[in-house]
Amino acid sequence: MNKNELIEAIAEKTNFSKAQAGRTVTALTETITEVLQKGDSISLPGFGTFEVRERSERTGRNPKTGENLTIKAAKVPAFKPGATLKAAVNEKA
Repeated sequence: MNKNELIEAIAEKTNFSKAQAGRTVTALTETITEVLQKGDSISLPGFGTFEVRERSERTGRNPKTGENLTIKAAKVPAFKPGATLKAAVNEKA
């Protein structure tokens, strides 16, 4: 599913216009991004948690040359699914 398909699905479920659903999706993604930029997390009970994780510096290899190189430490966004979401995904239809 891409963003347009998500907007259409939300519009259908909520009786919003596609424009309203589009603004809602944009607001949600912008808000999640802003919260993660601050280093905070967002917890949606039953769905999951969006958080920032620290990735430490590590050694890697250039696959083309085989040369060792250092990959810098970084903060990366992560999603940890909740129990309800896990159960729904694993449920057999």
